[in-house]
Amino acid sequence: MKILFQGDSITDAGRDRSNPHDLGPGYPKYAAQYIQEQHPNKMFEFVNLGISGDQTKDLLARWKTDCVDIQPDLVSIHIGVNDTWHHAPKRDWLLDAQFENNYRSILTDIRTKTNAKIMILEQFLLPVPDKEFFRIDLDAKIGITRKLAREFADIFVPVDGLFAAACVEKDMLHWSADGVHPNENGSAFMGKLYAEAFMKLFG
Repeated sequence: MKILFQGDSITDAGRDRSNPHDLGPGYPKYAAQYIQEQHPNKMFEFVNLGISGDQTKDLLARWKTDCVDIQPDLVSIHIGVNDTWHHAPKRDWLLDAQFENNYRSILTDIRTKTNAKIMILEQFLLPVPDKEFFRIDLDAKIGITRKLAREFADIFVPVDGLFAAACVEKDMLHWSADGVHPNENGSAFMGKLYAEAFMKLFG
């Protein structure tokens, strides 16, 4: 089974981009570990093609070569926080309609040009003071991600909500230094969520 991880820096996590099978130190590494442990006799090919800084428009631009041509059995997508963050300094927010069009095009390509199952992991923001104003834009785009998940996804992971609950149990800094990029604890947490979603899909 070929599993493709796609997204931005949270997926990239400093991986060796010369080797698509290098999962980096982020959540894909933990997800692969947990999945392999649950299925010790099954062969998996894990591919990480997340690219730091990507917005939905960037993912869309490379979608043919970095998804369709690969023909994965499962593709997971974690994208969207940069569509907010890159516009935050000037607050010249990307139109929600453009965000939806970009994401919808990506998902439509999967449905029409591959046989892959789709896992959507929603973008998230932990409660850090310097980025609280991101919510002005981010919340509506998370809502769009959830809407698209209802339409396209085989499984959906509500990461923003689950991290919000986790930050009640343990301080935000336990999971991330900046509220966007998970540390080792946060990455392991996301990897476990991923593996649990995988189990619901494939047993």
